[in-house]
Amino acid sequence: MAEETNHNEAGEVAPSTVDKQAPTVAEERAPSSDSPEATDIPTSNAPDPKAANPETNPNAAGTKTAPPKREKPAAVKAAGDKPAAAKAAKKEKAPGVEDKPFTEFIQQDYLPALQKAIAQQGVKDLQLSFVKQKIPIKGMEQSGECWQIVGNYPDGVRHFNVYFPDETIQGKKAFSCYEGKQPSTLESFLIDERKITLDLLIWGLMQRLDGQKWLGRN
Repeated sequence: MAEETNHNEAGEVAPSTVDKQAPTVAEERAPSSDSPEATDIPTSNAPDPKAANPETNPNAAGTKTAPPKREKPAAVKAAGDKPAAAKAAKKEKAPGVEDKPFTEFIQQDYLPALQKAIAQQGVKDLQLSFVKQKIPIKGMEQSGECWQIVGNYPDGVRHFNVYFPDETIQGKKAFSCYEGKQPSTLESFLIDERKITLDLLIWGLMQRLDGQKWLGRN
């Protein structure tokens, strides 16, 4: 094919269309030589700014290095777990008269309170004693001695005994009474109560004497 050549009237050869477009396309695709321009394409020397973790990559755009996390304080102890010092400082409950040794309680607390309670019911000059002796009931002479409260009315006829064979107010207890002759029956006394107190011992005996009609109002 013959080369197509454009001639103007002056006889000069005009440049082809290809020659006019080539420099323009090359200039558009060629990088500028004035200043470097950042790109979004990651390189082998720098991480991708968008994909970088701000906490580990200080070069991440628009982010600041996060401060190190602080350790959480130790868990607070449960409310019920009080220090030993606080428990020791707590005021202890004062012991009751029932916590005294058995014989001291009977002599110092029970006998005086019982004497007063019976006198308030109209029985004057009742003799109360606390002794350790055999049970005065026929057939029980061989059972040995035990602590007893013995009550003798001023008429010399009526008598009663409260027995403590276990030598403790919280143990077994018994009662007997008679008029003019030795008792023949041993009764249980306050056996249904879980914890015996001074007031309960007084109340129990007063109820038993009232049942015998041995109080002043009967």
